[in-house]
Amino acid sequence: MGRSRERAYAYFLYPTDKPITELAHDRLTTIATNTDLGAGMQVALKDLEIRGAGNLLGGEQSGHIAEVGFDLYMRMVSDAVEEFKSGYFEDQPKKIECKVELPVNAHLPVDYIESERLRLDLYRRIADAVDDAALNEIRSELIDRFGKLPDPVNELLAVAALRIYAKGLGIKEIALAGKNLRMQPIFLPESAQIKLNRLYPGSIYKSASETVLIARPHTPNWIEAGQLGDTSTLAWVDSILKNLIQPLAKN
Repeated sequence: MGRSRERAYAYFLYPTDKPITELAHDRLTTIATNTDLGAGMQVALKDLEIRGAGNLLGGEQSGHIAEVGFDLYMRMVSDAVEEFKSGYFEDQPKKIECKVELPVNAHLPVDYIESERLRLDLYRRIADAVDDAALNEIRSELIDRFGKLPDPVNELLAVAALRIYAKGLGIKEIALAGKNLRMQPIFLPESAQIKLNRLYPGSIYKSASETVLIARPHTPNWIEAGQLGDTSTLAWVDSILKNLIQPLAKN
């Protein structure tokens, strides 16, 4: 088994008295030609072509991707590869990530982009976007290559934009769990806590964990996430950041 400074080797044996199948030959060729550090992604993509993609990017996907989210998983893999290449494991500062968990219908539909490889690459690019300019470039490319953006793609880009904005404010988590929106870490001075309760009655601020809990609104014009486009959810969260958090960042 390979380690940080130890190279691993794998030996594949097959009988010489009978020919191997075309499928087995393709698999062995793929492994033999992808030997560079970090080539596991290329092997995985080739495996998708050989045996079929299944539900890799769907809602039923299990394993590490389902636990941490596709974009964060990709960043974790990328960081691990970079650490291995550089040889520095403990002294490198970790990138600040923001986990966004909102009940929105945000994804790249199969009927919009059929190729699994293209969708996988686009998910990675969206996750790697560092500013609105990068997202706008991806948006323009999607429209140019595949036509008008369906609602789930618009929502996916909106979530990515929200994540970038929140990261700039130092927020690491935005999650809507049950009836409350949870955001952290956020330091609120006493004046900001008063403003929080005035703008969002019933809100809770936990100073020990720097966590803000805001009750989901129940106004007549509120649109449930599963009913129509999820725009109401994203707009509400965005308004909280701009009304409450952004003014603090300027001070």
